[in-house]
Amino acid sequence: MLRSYGDSRVFGESYGAGPVRVVWLHGWARRGADFAAAATALAERGFASVALDLPGCGASPAPLVAGGARHYADLILPTLREIAEEPIVLVGHSRGGCIAVVAASRHPELTHALVVSGAPLVRATSSALSPLAYRTLRSLARRRLVSPRRLEAARNKYGSTDYRNAEGVMRNVLVASVNESYESELTLLAMPVTFVWGENDHEVPVDVARRAMELTEGPTSLTVLDGVGHLVPLEAPTALMDAAEKALRQ
Repeated sequence: MLRSYGDSRVFGESYGAGPVRVVWLHGWARRGADFAAAATALAERGFASVALDLPGCGASPAPLVAGGARHYADLILPTLREIAEEPIVLVGHSRGGCIAVVAASRHPELTHALVVSGAPLVRATSSALSPLAYRTLRSLARRRLVSPRRLEAARNKYGSTDYRNAEGVMRNVLVASVNESYESELTLLAMPVTFVWGENDHEVPVDVARRAMELTEGPTSLTVLDGVGHLVPLEAPTALMDAAEKALRQ
């Protein structure tokens, strides 16, 4: 059953009985239910957990102010403090992994370990640019030579599927998120960090995990899942459950 946590603006699904040992953070435009299989299996092994619906996703209302993972780490902090009777394992997929890294770097007293999957923690090495037509319109808009309506039409034409599907403040949340990089937070992590990545993740390639590991101060490990793509929580829930359980037993 879903319940509210923190300031009552963040909802989550609890799994298992007893003190919560793991909190699951989902990716962009997803919801905590992505972790149902992993959380249920972990509960069967005796560990309770909570899968959050991040603000603007699932049951949780959108934030009042747009911001990226750093802002979201602040938004869920009251929730983590309410849940964590002792340091917890944060499991984050995709954008949820970025939020987990920020939260852990800022509040190591709350975080026993991290499990991160498919998270765009460092900027991609690709140098691909936006289409020339869009860059031209954006430049003209900054000089007020193009109307906001025409610029918005260009954004809808040239923007990503995620951008076109986002509405209201969540569109600005997406823009803020894709422009962030988390090298500084990675260097502050002293707790164990496990990276669980799909071999066929074309959205966030495995190379991102390897580059992130080079920056992390604490002990790290990387598991690459054969034949798995970006949606690890759905494609390989057992791998995430195993990583979370191993982190709990460390």
